[in-house]
Amino acid sequence: MSIWSRMADAIAALAKGEGLSAVFDKLRAPPDRTVAFAIAVIALGAKMAKADGVVTRDEVVAFREVFLIPPEEEANAARVFNLARQDVAGFDIYARRIKAMYAGNDAPLCDLMEGLFHIAMADGFYHPKEDDFLREVADIFGFDDRRFRCIRAQFVTDAERDPYDVLGVDPSAPMDEVRSAWRKLVRETHPDQMIARGVPEEAIKLAERRMVAINRAWEEIQQAAA
Repeated sequence: MSIWSRMADAIAALAKGEGLSAVFDKLRAPPDRTVAFAIAVIALGAKMAKADGVVTRDEVVAFREVFLIPPEEEANAARVFNLARQDVAGFDIYARRIKAMYAGNDAPLCDLMEGLFHIAMADGFYHPKEDDFLREVADIFGFDDRRFRCIRAQFVTDAERDPYDVLGVDPSAPMDEVRSAWRKLVRETHPDQMIARGVPEEAIKLAERRMVAINRAWEEIQQAAA
C-alpha cells in the first residue's frame, strides 16, 4: 500500500469521528511515523491555504513543492487534501499532536516547518496571513524568533536574512564554531538522516533548498571574513 493510500485511510478515520489523538497514536512508531509527518504537512497546509484567503489555487501543485507525487497517485493525493480540508480540528491541535509525537526531537518539526514554507511559496507570494499562521505553528513547536527567521530566510527571498541566523550561530562566534555549525547542518540535511527521523522518502525534496541555503550562508560568512 502506498503512503498516499495509507494517509487517505488515516484521514478517513478522522472524518468518521475517530479522534485525532487516537489516529496519531497509531502512527507513532516507524514506519507509520512517516504517514503522520505527511498528514501533518498536508493538514496544516490545507488550513494555511484558508488562512491566506486563496482557496482556489491548485493545492496538489503546491504539494509537489514538498512531495514527489507519481501520476498514478494523484487521485489519492487529492483525496488526502480534500479530507484534510474538511476536518474541523483546528491547526493548533494538529501542531500540538505532531509536537508530542516527536517529544524531545525538534529536527522533524523543523522539516515540517520547511514543508509548510514550500507550500506557502508555491504560488510565488508570501501572504502576511501565511506569516502569522506559520509564526503560530513555530510558537507551538517551541521555536524562538531567531529560528523562525532562519527557516523563513531559506524560502522568502525578500525576508530579512542573516547568514548567521541560517547557521544558527552568533555573529561574534569564532570561525571554528561557525564551521562546526555548518558541517552539523549539512550532516542533518542528508536524505538518509531525514528519512531516519521520519521524513517520507517522497518528501526528500525538502533537503534541496535547505542545503542550498546552508552552503550559501557559509560562503557569505567566509567571503566577509576574507
